[in-house]
Amino acid sequence: MPEQAPNKPRHSVIVNLLFNIIIPTLILTKLSSEAYLGPSYSIVIALAFPLGFGVYDFVKTRRANMFAILGFISVLLTGGISLLELDAEYIAIKEASIPALIGIATLISLYTPYPLIKTFIFNDEIIDTEKVTSALNKHNSGAMFQKALQTATYMIAFSFFLSATLNYALAKILLVSPPGSAEYSAELGKMTGLSFPVIALPCTIVMLGAMFYLVKRIEKLTALSFEDIFKINQES
Repeated sequence: MPEQAPNKPRHSVIVNLLFNIIIPTLILTKLSSEAYLGPSYSIVIALAFPLGFGVYDFVKTRRANMFAILGFISVLLTGGISLLELDAEYIAIKEASIPALIGIATLISLYTPYPLIKTFIFNDEIIDTEKVTSALNKHNSGAMFQKALQTATYMIAFSFFLSATLNYALAKILLVSPPGSAEYSAELGKMTGLSFPVIALPCTIVMLGAMFYLVKRIEKLTALSFEDIFKINQES
């Protein structure tokens, strides 16, 4: 049987961090004074990196999803709110609303034919869904597996609500200077830089917990091994 064409490669974590967090943070924190770019230009240039990277990634992979679209909207809103010099409260609300909307959508998807748990975890890129489904049918465990998917969905939704709370708190704590000032741009950069350790890390841990739970349930319900469940490329 011929080998399936591999998916177009995604960028490494380091490259994603570089364009989405590290470079924008350095620009906002180091170049926002009038001696360099100034508050307005520093925001525009800093936001151009994640925007440009997102467009380049779409052109290269030809794959888009609602999370990429939400990220694009989020960047545009951040830039627009900052350049219009609106109150920092709007940034805090925006930072909280994006993950909160994803969390709500995750819960609502449970009642549709397309639960988002299958996008996050139970998908063909990570798990051999065909083998797992076949094993579930063989052991008559379909109903119990659906309950496991529901529990994992609640865990993932919680991770997004946690992200929303932490996003809002971080913005409220850090953004204290008048919008349009160099200090405000530096604070925006600091918020961007801290978003990974303060927000992404705990939410990633919750996500991994949901995956671990689901995999253990699959093992129990199907008698498949870890290696059987995941798609592991056999190079030899």
